[in-house]
Amino acid sequence: MAHFDRERIPERVVHAKGAGAHGYFEVTKDITHLSKAKFLSSVGKRTPVFLRFSTVAGEKGYADTDRDPRGFAVKFYTEEGNWDMTGNNTPVFFVRDPQKFPDFIHTQKRNPRSNLRDADACWDFASLVPESVHQFSLVFSERGTPYGFRHMHGFSSHTLKLVNIKGVAHWVKFHFITDQGIKNLSAEEAGQLAGSDPDFATRDLFENIEKGNYPSWTVNIQVMPFEEAFTYKWNSFDVTKIWPHKDYPLIPIGKMVLNRNPENYFAETEQVAFSPSHMVPGVEPSPDKMLQGRLFSYPDTHRHRLGANYLQIPINRAYCAKINNHQRDGPMVVNGNSGSGPNYEPNSFGGPNQVGRSASIAPFQVSGVVDRHAYTLTDDDFVQPGNLFRLMTPKEKESLINNFAGAIKGAKKHIQQRQIGVFKRVDPALAAGVEKALLKFSTKM
Repeated sequence: MAHFDRERIPERVVHAKGAGAHGYFEVTKDITHLSKAKFLSSVGKRTPVFLRFSTVAGEKGYADTDRDPRGFAVKFYTEEGNWDMTGNNTPVFFVRDPQKFPDFIHTQKRNPRSNLRDADACWDFASLVPESVHQFSLVFSERGTPYGFRHMHGFSSHTLKLVNIKGVAHWVKFHFITDQGIKNLSAEEAGQLAGSDPDFATRDLFENIEKGNYPSWTVNIQVMPFEEAFTYKWNSFDVTKIWPHKDYPLIPIGKMVLNRNPENYFAETEQVAFSPSHMVPGVEPSPDKMLQGRLFSYPDTHRHRLGANYLQIPINRAYCAKINNHQRDGPMVVNGNSGSGPNYEPNSFGGPNQVGRSASIAPFQVSGVVDRHAYTLTDDDFVQPGNLFRLMTPKEKESLINNFAGAIKGAKKHIQQRQIGVFKRVDPALAAGVEKALLKFSTKM
């Protein structure tokens, strides 16, 4: 009974509901000129992975088909330790300032008074933070309701840095392109499944793997020469922006296959803990402000949710590498606590020593005034979402307009008008379409 009273742990603040599977990543192209990471060292080399898919804003009981980005987090169990690629099924995000991330998430959660989802909060924030319109345009297209987890792409979203054995660095973005083909649900189909099969995506993934129909993704990178990042027409480290493929084409480097379901959901999928700060030599962070905030935030929430020694949980353990550190004690130590070895460095008793430059971050020059600098608001925030809208087919445009209007109709009139002002800067046709659709909604009420 006492154990039963303590069976529950806190759910994730975001990405609460998820599904996961084991598999492998196989290198298909030599990129040792880009990275010294050992898991990328030779064509044909395989590295075990665990991939967790998730919805973002809703609680654990939410439907898999809720309109939302989808988490796409991959843990690579490499011989040098674990690398976590914490991505989504969209190449951009809503905000680029980590201090705005908690504010944004609060707008997607429940109203503190009514405990209901709040259209005013969502669109009040969106209309006052217009950098979010690019991601909202993706989420309110049919990409926001994918047909399960197997039929969607995954992206690192953030710019990362690959460094080779000579210390030469390149900026990269990772793209996981589904081999099953993109397949999405209409708003109507997503709503019907939410009622008839709210665990649709979880069921689809599990049953296909059980049947041997293993889903796979072609792993690609975009590569930007180091110095170009500082002169490119958009801020290369702004997570609300993409790098157009015509400027930086996709380069296939590997294949990822999921071929084994977890034996126990709680032990593996629920307790798995990803962090962009879990890196290996040859893969490094960029100056992306959102990424820099996440380097701290993710392991901090894991220590709260799972405990200070969450990395000793089997699903999180770097089991392909030998662990050498000076972390000791704390609740739930299960690895022998490094026995009688010293817990300091340097030492004279055979304990772990610093490995030197082989694991250090590749240096680069910085200059300027130390301050908390805000990104300057320019029309650049509207160029890419405008291009996205203009690339859509008439049917896709109609769907996006109706989805926007259906979500915005619950917000106060002045908030609606302010958001339509944002849409006008994206494309006048988008704003006119949403206004017309809102008028239809109002006449029906």
